Amino acid sequence: MSANVEWLQREAGVSSYRELHAWSVQHREVFWEMVLKRLGIRLRQPHSRIVDPSSGVETPRWLVGARMNIADSCFQAAADSIAIVHQGESGELQRITVGELEALTNRVANGLNAMGLRAGDAVAVVTPMTAESVAFYLGAVKAGCVIVSIPDSFSPGEIATRLRLGNAKAVFTQDVNPRGGKDLPLYANVSAASTLPAIVVRRSTMALRDDDRDWSHFLSANDDFISVERDPADAINILFSSGTTGGPKAIPWTQTTPIKCAMDAHFHQDVHPGDVLAWPTNLGWMMGPWLIFAALINRATIALFNGAPTGTAFGRFIEHSRATMLGVVPSLVKTWRATQCMDGLDWSSLRVFSNTGECSNADDMRWLMQLAGNKPVVEYCGGTEIGGGYITSVITEPCAPACFNTPALGLDLVILDEDGQSTDNGEVFILGPSIGLSTTLLNQSHHDVYFANVPREGMRRHGDQIERLPNGQMRAHGRVDDTMNLGGIKVSSAEIERAVRTVSGIQDAAAIAVPPPGGGPGELVIFVVASSSAADLRDPMQRAIREQLSPLFKIHDVVAVDALPRTASNKVMRRVLRDRCMA
Repeated sequence: MSANVEWLQREAGVSSYRELHAWSVQHREVFWEMVLKRLGIRLRQPHSRIVDPSSGVETPRWLVGARMNIADSCFQAAADSIAIVHQGESGELQRITVGELEALTNRVANGLNAMGLRAGDAVAVVTPMTAESVAFYLGAVKAGCVIVSIPDSFSPGEIATRLRLGNAKAVFTQDVNPRGGKDLPLYANVSAASTLPAIVVRRSTMALRDDDRDWSHFLSANDDFISVERDPADAINILFSSGTTGGPKAIPWTQTTPIKCAMDAHFHQDVHPGDVLAWPTNLGWMMGPWLIFAALINRATIALFNGAPTGTAFGRFIEHSRATMLGVVPSLVKTWRATQCMDGLDWSSLRVFSNTGECSNADDMRWLMQLAGNKPVVEYCGGTEIGGGYITSVITEPCAPACFNTPALGLDLVILDEDGQSTDNGEVFILGPSIGLSTTLLNQSHHDVYFANVPREGMRRHGDQIERLPNGQMRAHGRVDDTMNLGGIKVSSAEIERAVRTVSGIQDAAAIAVPPPGGGPGELVIFVVASSSAADLRDPMQRAIREQLSPLFKIHDVVAVDALPRTASNKVMRRVLRDRCMA
């Protein structure tokens, strides 16, 4: 099977991938026009121009003059082809065709209208990644609504914050979250967070509040619906990403952002029609929506496992679903390797792995490759505000474990030192414009977050530290700002510190992420100034993080100090703390 990027190289008339990437940046309008045609993006009204850059690199206008609904581009495969293959921790593999999924999304859209929700209204999703949640997501997009994405692991307080920031008018959830053989509360958390009407998928006899609706009663009997026509700049999704100040950034995805998701999957993960894409995630994080659009716009199948991906049951699901691409985060691979839970499985259907969310460990990635006959790992790094990746790999170039081999097609990057000079190991800045790059934040100044005080005009701040190796490959070294990636989830130091400071006896605290020896996912270390010993504080601090933020953020170590190192302006010197941990 020829790689998709080889088709693009022929169409562009260049002789190497390096030339192709340069061409995609130098001829952005031609590149994106070819992407639209290659993916079959459906427009109700054609665009007069791919991009209008007259307002500057911060706020370009994409698909000028077009009218569209991106959900229309998700149902181009044959009606009898498979859209979703799914399975729980126990039970049989189930399949949903494209025709069945489209009919279900239409029932959702009609159900939302029956509730009084109209185009532009926001509805939150707090649920695992299930067939029902995919249908609800696409039905809301069809109806012109805006999804407010909230991770299902979050506490009621964090759910409430995101419902408020997203101005949600209703919530889609389910009764419990089955994980590792346990039924974790979900509807109870949503109920504790808000009195908004809820649409609830129930697999139990749990009672609902008076204004809430059971999923089966919410769904309309009418499975015909013409998607609502929208402007390309209209929002479809509000997602959240941690900032250095501690409050979540509310980032809108527009009708065009999914084009970035699908393009990356097409050329970088090399997704073809009929492929089966698995990536343990949910709609609270960008990889959930990414997976929907990356698969369906490319006429591929979404593979969903409703349960914990940490054990053999998930590995059997990958085997039986005949997945062709498996997405991971490094901490998950580390768990598989340590427990040997994937030994003896048949993953021969896999053509490629993809890996994102944290810094990788090369030995772990080599071990992962061996599970499928040494298939390549496409390292993939980006962000919610990018709609995909800014640095990644292509399979037609050497894919070294834990390394990237290219900036994403259609954009470029530079690596600068603290003086703003080019370097081979420093802070990375993105050179746009590109479809997918955000142009606004709902609750912060977009300019201040991404463009203020950058070393050179036109550069976009991102916050990652990247090293360019002598062979041209690149490696990630974590964040240069006060955010961390823990278990593939970005969280700010300030959020962690705010939670642990509620513990009695703690006078001051600083949270950092430290890479383990040999590299890999960052480990959470908390320095405390306290009247109690570090050993006595660990459990109550972990409990505070679990209750106020998420149980997924695990403390690796607690270090007691007499005082935190601070600058003259009283800012914690986290680099000093990191150096101490790594000495």
